[in-house]
Order: sequence, then structure tokens, then C-alpha cells
Amino acid sequence: MWKRVRRVNGWTLIELTIVIALMTILSTIALVGYRTAITRTREAVLKEDLFRMRDAIDQFHADRGVYPTVLEGLVSNGYLRSIPDDPFTDSNETWVNVLADVDPSDPLTQGIYDIRSGALGTALDGTQYAEW
Repeated sequence: MWKRVRRVNGWTLIELTIVIALMTILSTIALVGYRTAITRTREAVLKEDLFRMRDAIDQFHADRGVYPTVLEGLVSNGYLRSIPDDPFTDSNETWVNVLADVDPSDPLTQGIYDIRSGALGTALDGTQYAEW
């Protein structure tokens, strides 16, 4: 009667297409997750850097009674080892200094009251990096 043809070991074109499609879908999912993880890490570093610099500014003001006039003053007086790089701009020159309000009785007291990121863009939670 009918002879059964024995199949040669190997993959058919349909099997290869399915495997390649599955690998493409899985690698796309992994790539999106990787990019999100990188962004979350940079955001965490930015928050930590801002916290440390703000803390150093507060300590400087508590010790000396004035705010620093430049960020490098925090380094030269031992409050920070160095000015950290903004993780989104990869530069320590892009920090935005927020100056203290001028006291009318003592106009020389103006200094850096707060620090913000100079990075453009929106965080994963929908806020702007420059608002942190």
C-alpha cells in the first residue's frame, strides 16, 4: 500500500519562521525593559546627587551663616569631595543654581540656596527633571 516517507532530520521553513518570530518578540521585550531600567537608575542617581548637594548647602549655611556663592565652594571647604556629574547630561557644569532671596538689610547674603538639574526631558513618573 502506501509507503510512509521518512522525514529527514532538520527544520522546515515554517518552524524556522516561528522560532525567529518568537526570538524577535522576546528580544524586543528585553530591550524595552533594559532601557527602562537604565532610565530608572539614572533617575535614582540624580535624586541622590540632588539630596547630597542640598544637604551640603544646608550644612554650609548652618556652619557659616551664608550660602555658598559657587558650588565649588562646597568642595573647597570640605562639604563635598567633588561636584557630581548630572547623570542625564554627563557634566557637572549643567547644574542650575537657585539663588536665595536678597535680604534688603544685607544685600551681600545672596548665594546658592538650592540646586536643580539642567537636564531636559520627562521622568518616568511624568515630571520634568528640571523640577526636581
